[in-house]
Amino acid sequence: MTSAHTSQDGSGVAPARVTDVRLRAVERADLELFFAFEQDPEAARRAVFPSRERERFMTHWENRVLGDPTGIHRTVVADGEVAGNIVCWEDEGRRLVGYWFGRSFWGRGVGTRALSQFLDLVEHRPLYADPFASNEASVRLLERCGFRHIPDPGPEHHLEPGQVLLVLER
Repeated sequence: MTSAHTSQDGSGVAPARVTDVRLRAVERADLELFFAFEQDPEAARRAVFPSRERERFMTHWENRVLGDPTGIHRTVVADGEVAGNIVCWEDEGRRLVGYWFGRSFWGRGVGTRALSQFLDLVEHRPLYADPFASNEASVRLLERCGFRHIPDPGPEHHLEPGQVLLVLER
């Protein structure tokens, strides 16, 4: 459980708020940091997403993310440091949004500001997100940015057990 007096990383120290959050185009050099962020066992546990080995990770980013002409992807920079990424892609006729932030940026206001900026860039609506319910910080981030829960999404959304579906329609 996170409060204003404890960190999400479990250190017990409240992290300093980030003062500047910007989005920029993804550069190939960013992929090494994105890979390192995905290797964090706590981040992988919260996302319910196993860390990939380096070659598989890089191939996915090169071919499926950066190689997707319909995709929108941005590097998140917080106080001059690469903090993570936000991506939007099409899956079976629906546009989804996803993100991954380095642990040192959790609980510092980066996610909310970055996702808000990203949603201003992405004009397509509705937008969907399908985090696992156990990733409470991710669900709260989506809710703060205007996503609402779809209570009974139906089998056409192909959710795994434990996933929830949220939508942004505005």
